[in-house]
Amino acid sequence: MNNKILIITHTEDNFSIEKVTEYVEKNGFEVIRFDVDLYPLQNKLSTIFENGSWVSILETPETKYRLDDIAAVWYRRAYNIGRGLKEELDAKFYGAAMGEIRNTLFGFLESIDAYSLGKPGVYRRLDSKEEQLKIADKIGLKIPETCLTNNPEDARQFIIKHKNVVAKMQTGFAIYEDGVESVVFTNVIGEDKLEELDSLLYCPMQFQKKIEKKKELRITVVGQDVYAFEIDSQQFEDAKVDWRKDGVNLIDKWVRTELPADVETKILELLNVYNVDYGAIDMIVSPEDDYYFIEINAAGEFFWLDNLTEDNLISKSIADVLCDKAPRRNNMVLA
Repeated sequence: MNNKILIITHTEDNFSIEKVTEYVEKNGFEVIRFDVDLYPLQNKLSTIFENGSWVSILETPETKYRLDDIAAVWYRRAYNIGRGLKEELDAKFYGAAMGEIRNTLFGFLESIDAYSLGKPGVYRRLDSKEEQLKIADKIGLKIPETCLTNNPEDARQFIIKHKNVVAKMQTGFAIYEDGVESVVFTNVIGEDKLEELDSLLYCPMQFQKKIEKKKELRITVVGQDVYAFEIDSQQFEDAKVDWRKDGVNLIDKWVRTELPADVETKILELLNVYNVDYGAIDMIVSPEDDYYFIEINAAGEFFWLDNLTEDNLISKSIADVLCDKAPRRNNMVLA
């Protein structure tokens, strides 16, 4: 039987890889780890079509693996692809080489004809916050009043109308200045900031009516398993608008919770629409106990919540889905 599970990650990833690997091996499967930051300088990848059949081979510094007969793949992270290449190549070839490297690697991952927990194409689709909000609204989840725009006047009107508004970027990123990293978090925009909105012409932003928070939820869904955790972020000054600002201090303050049955049903429906088996969902519960959907992350981090479960149950769920020991949504290339 095919009993190999391919994990796509990078050398700096955290210990959640080890936990999932442990459970995969307990299920009687073997793990092949593909660290993409070692590709292409240390990891060699070949796909060959001859005599009517396809063969894919991954050669790492330690060993060779056949990848055309794997049982499933977990596409977790693709960070730092091509590490070290800049120093090896003439600058004029670097951009073109990186384009080929990314295209070849992602093309291979997209083409694997086996069950895949996550895919480059799935991650790209989930990059659309606008689609997420439209689907959530259509399913019947509550969403905040929202304005996505690069028109300063539309943003001003929205802010004047809703008074309390938060502004956020649609991509998570940091700005580097003099070697210092500044992460861009969600911020409150008051009417005193209306003059500063002219810069939207250069870069669109997402504005949402600020939802008062009774508590915040992080919901990790694996297959049909729903792990909901809550935190009262309002008791910590730095975390009031965006809990990630004080994430390190809050790491062990999260508490496992139950979702209302209708909210849980709608969240599983959201994963059905996207046909994915993993999602990390952020929600806000208002003082009136309304549940507001904020976003779903295709590969959101889970290790700190996994540690708050008995025996790292999120890792176990991931391993069980990969090993076909738990219900999963069929997504094979030629399913």
